[in-house]
Amino acid sequence: MDKIFMLLNYLTMIGISAFFLLVIISSFFEKEYRAAVLSFTFLVLNISFWILLIKYNSYPLVNRTNFFIFIFIGFFGLISLIKFSPQIEKQDYSKIVQFDERDHMFSRNNLRYYPELAEKYYKIHPDKKEIDFEIHRKAELGDKKQTYHDDYASPVFIAAFEYLDKTRLITYSKPQTGPKKFDKQKMTDTIFELGKFYGAVDMGAVSLKKYHYYTNRGRHAENWSDKIIIKHKYAVIIIVAMNVGMLKAAPANAAIQESARQYVEAAKISNIISEYIKQFGYDAKAQNDGNYETLCVPMAVDCGLGELGRMGILIHPVYGPCVRIAAVTTNMELVTTGIKNYAISQFCKICKKCADNCPTGSISKNDEPNNRGFKHWSINMEKCYAFWKNIGTDCGFCIRVCPYTKPNTLLHKFVRFYISRNSVNQHIALFFDDLLYGRKIKILAENPKRIFKYNYK
Repeated sequence: MDKIFMLLNYLTMIGISAFFLLVIISSFFEKEYRAAVLSFTFLVLNISFWILLIKYNSYPLVNRTNFFIFIFIGFFGLISLIKFSPQIEKQDYSKIVQFDERDHMFSRNNLRYYPELAEKYYKIHPDKKEIDFEIHRKAELGDKKQTYHDDYASPVFIAAFEYLDKTRLITYSKPQTGPKKFDKQKMTDTIFELGKFYGAVDMGAVSLKKYHYYTNRGRHAENWSDKIIIKHKYAVIIIVAMNVGMLKAAPANAAIQESARQYVEAAKISNIISEYIKQFGYDAKAQNDGNYETLCVPMAVDCGLGELGRMGILIHPVYGPCVRIAAVTTNMELVTTGIKNYAISQFCKICKKCADNCPTGSISKNDEPNNRGFKHWSINMEKCYAFWKNIGTDCGFCIRVCPYTKPNTLLHKFVRFYISRNSVNQHIALFFDDLLYGRKIKILAENPKRIFKYNYK
């Protein structure tokens, strides 16, 4: 029996030490030096503890303690493997009140340039006039007075969004032939492969519902208030991943540079897929930044690409909130992918790290409220956007502090799997995330010296 205990002690010491060593290496390359130092401390303490246990195991009290330690480790090891995450709460989406794009903060901010449209809008929504006019008085992104303005770097993201706006005005082709016959599964698989070939990290397909669409256009003056006509039945959803190293600098200039870069990439992929579908005689429309008729997050959730997080955006099971989304709507019939339970929203309920760190308090610390006819989290758009215009970037600090915003290394793959099993694991994982990375994250006072430098994916 003593020999078995001795062997178990050595194996446990080696196993736990190997895990801490993995954390140290991973943290060092991620430049998370707090996590690296603490993990090294735990490594030393772990080795010291087991050596002492092995040395004094002949004493009855130590031997009994050793026995209970293994029972404890075995018990929690067994629990960690059991999957008992609660089922996703089913909601009656038939009662959802569609969102009007005119109510979006981007649309409302643009009204400062169109007094006639502003007069129409605030006649309908007088309650939004005061707060909007206060936001209108703030400088637009890219102004020299803003916190993270950089004379050379800031024009880069402005150029990227200008490019996106110009792609919106391109007249794309229409199907030149009647619909061709095709294998539905083969076509769906090919579209997914095409998207990933051009840079998508994940893809899905969804059968479109009314709540996936805005009611009216509102982003641009030329079609402001136009009723959106639903003519497509399916959508392909495109996920592109932002570079974690760039987002670790949020809310500094690097964050908006990476955000703009991936919006451009997502637009490119959606435009190519749209044109590809037309080759088979079916209508299609790319839905990308500044040119959406649809709400990408609910579509992405409904086709199993993640869950809606506390910060009101998609949390992908691998890339977390560190993603950008585009879509292609079409009348081509596709094989759809269904909702999946990743236990992410359950983790969001206990985590609250984004809410605790949000510089403006725009993120709720409460459970999902019932809004527009269904339960979901959303942010305070006015407070959030006003802060953007103060600092000169799209902030992204909530993305930066999210425990899911980690590179896709072996360590973080294991942690994400561990979190997905059950709520006990989630509380343990959150405790160690706070311990190793910190609960309250410090905001950078200025831009990093090299804004376009990133460290890892």
